[in-house]
Amino acid sequence: MKRLIALAALVVIAGCATTTSRQTVPAGTQEPDKFLFDKGETALNARKWITAREYFKQVVETYTQSPYRPDAKLAVGDTYLEEGGADNVVLAANEFREFLSYYPTNKRADYAQYKLAMTHFKQMRGSERDQTETRDAIREFQTFLTRYGATSDLTPQVKARLREALDRLGKADFEVGLFYYRQKWYPGSIDRFSALLKSDPEYSSRGDVYFYLAESYVKLKGREAQALPYYEKLVNEFPNNEHLQDAQKRIAELKAQQASNEKKS
Repeated sequence: MKRLIALAALVVIAGCATTTSRQTVPAGTQEPDKFLFDKGETALNARKWITAREYFKQVVETYTQSPYRPDAKLAVGDTYLEEGGADNVVLAANEFREFLSYYPTNKRADYAQYKLAMTHFKQMRGSERDQTETRDAIREFQTFLTRYGATSDLTPQVKARLREALDRLGKADFEVGLFYYRQKWYPGSIDRFSALLKSDPEYSSRGDVYFYLAESYVKLKGREAQALPYYEKLVNEFPNNEHLQDAQKRIAELKAQQASNEKKS
């Protein structure tokens, strides 16, 4: 509720600021909407975010039937997102959401969805901090792939950004598991590492997960055999991992132990 109230206040403030800075269209201009849109694009390319926003907002608010209005609406969001700052990112998200609501079948709906996801991506925090924005970014990227993934030229970018967001979330989970491991609470580290591999089997740093999950099993009597597959996965999938030599040593030790046990039995 507080977030919605804050957003409403920001939208009102942004609207008030626009009405006091209307741009003048020269008398006799045949296509005033195009004139304003072109001026906005020039300012946008020059990274003059506020000036560009004034031009684009005038197109959106004054020329409601203009063919330039959808692109101007997106451009308003772009000016907020590129200018940056917490308040501006919230306003950008509002513009992109409104675009998707007003123009759900527009040819640039995929762009709006991508930029909506990026408003959360740009607010992601370090892996040791709250991951709400990371989860929101992941949700919006996944929405993009569901709706536009098969047809949009933006799909490769979205997949790359989604991987970054998933890795950020994965790192947060990994660090919790590593904390449990260092505290010698191995059941907890096993649960955490196993859950990470299940939720994100393509986690980029899963070689480290394999190693500490295997080490956790080794530390628990009677469960050493469960460690071997994870050491082998590390060796096979991550030949440059910093734990490679330790994993190879563990594999040799575990296999020797298995052979010894078989002889005894």
